[in-house]
Amino acid sequence: MPLNLQQRLSDSPFVERIWRSRSEGINSFISIAVAQLDLVVWKQYGKTSIALQGPETKAVAAPVPQDAEFFGILFKTGISLSPFAVENLVDGNVTFPEANSDSFWLNGSAWQLPNYENADTFVDWLARDGLLAHEPVVNDVLRGYQPNLSLRSVQRRFLGATGLSYRTIQQIERARHAAVLLQEGVSILDTVHETGYFDQPHLNHALKYFIGQTPAQLMDKSRMEQLSLLYKTDSFG
Repeated sequence: MPLNLQQRLSDSPFVERIWRSRSEGINSFISIAVAQLDLVVWKQYGKTSIALQGPETKAVAAPVPQDAEFFGILFKTGISLSPFAVENLVDGNVTFPEANSDSFWLNGSAWQLPNYENADTFVDWLARDGLLAHEPVVNDVLRGYQPNLSLRSVQRRFLGATGLSYRTIQQIERARHAAVLLQEGVSILDTVHETGYFDQPHLNHALKYFIGQTPAQLMDKSRMEQLSLLYKTDSFG
């Protein structure tokens, strides 16, 4: 049985998606590439843990704890959480120490564990306390604007805020967009054309690296592999 994955949008300007899932009879899943930070809370056998997952530059097979419930806050690209440098979290994560059964330590203070329902309020608290940082250069670059800065300054600030280069984020978003199209039934050739890949082998290589599946595998609804959060986005361009 696959992960029961639900997701919703958020009113917060800092958040891309809020999601939750439960593991039932599944041992592993494919964690696909993602350019953002993801704050993940999971509960297993009565114990709750929380961790900050960094950007992931390629798809990897990940184990799934049995009989566990998960909830996550996926931040927008360029949003960082103090006191953690995004570049130190790329393809990694940090687990927060437990304060008590329903709270954790962050930046020297005990914070109540968030949940799917109060996630927006929790993010508001983080912003109020100055723990969320936003780099406007990231939005400018992703939207195709040229900030009034030197190229070197733009590259430095972009990398500092996201942990990744613009090219890497563009490759990740293009692969994710292509995967959504294929899952929706768009043909492989039409997907190649719409997403700007050179040809089908180019698409195959990118999807295998960033998504963990080939186009044919993504289109095969009989396959049982579970992917992590995948959704339509306006950031591809």
